Amino acid sequence: MTNEALVAQIREKKSFLCIGLDTDLEKIPPHLLKEEDPIFSFNKAIIDATHNLCVAYKPNMAFYEAYGLKGWKALEKTMDYLNSNFPNIFTIADAKRGDIGNTASRYAEAFFNGMGFDSITVAPYMGKDSIEPFLAFKEKHTILLALTSNKGAFDFQTKKMGDHYLYEEVLEVSKRYENSENLMYVVGATKAEYIADIRKIVPNNFLLVPGVGAQGGSLQEVCKHGLNAQIGLLINSSRGIIYASQGQDFSIKASQKAQLLRDQMAVYL
Repeated sequence: MTNEALVAQIREKKSFLCIGLDTDLEKIPPHLLKEEDPIFSFNKAIIDATHNLCVAYKPNMAFYEAYGLKGWKALEKTMDYLNSNFPNIFTIADAKRGDIGNTASRYAEAFFNGMGFDSITVAPYMGKDSIEPFLAFKEKHTILLALTSNKGAFDFQTKKMGDHYLYEEVLEVSKRYENSENLMYVVGATKAEYIADIRKIVPNNFLLVPGVGAQGGSLQEVCKHGLNAQIGLLINSSRGIIYASQGQDFSIKASQKAQLLRDQMAVYL
């Protein structure tokens, strides 16, 4: 999916909501555990209830890898369902991969061609030759971890390097990578005060922003500092939407939660 197609979806739906499919068998409604494939049954119900309210879905790989082959099969079915029925929805493999060139190429092949994702999250610590194999897929997007929402982000990401921070160095250097126009960046909603400075470095790239909702991030603050002429934001919410209810009405409640966020986003648009 091109940036232009993504922006068109945002304007059509009046939403820049991304829903995280962090599907945990210990948290989904108990009645689904009787299903042949409870992970896929849960995902399908959430997608059916919310696809008109969001522009992206983000399965977190850990929640599928944890269940071995059963988890991978459920993920494959989820992606087949999305790509077959909702091809205009942007898909993100939240995999946070980051390894040397040959390995990175195989990861890229697996998620982009094998699983059919539009994008993947990637860790920048190993530098250029661990990122460019993903960027070599010119019709896909690589989402680089820049400034994350967890407390441990302060261990390294905000360390001073002369007159600037390490995360700013990551942003500046990444702009020199081949096909860097296909980069997006992860910036946590709990670090909203940094977004204005981030926009000075990457004014045109999309930012994937987790942390609104369960982690306490402010949608208002993120939009104030992060919106650009082409929207430039994907706001992720996972637990706050998909686990809105443990009952038979779980998908209805998820839709209601997504609707609340979408309505707030429509105001900013």
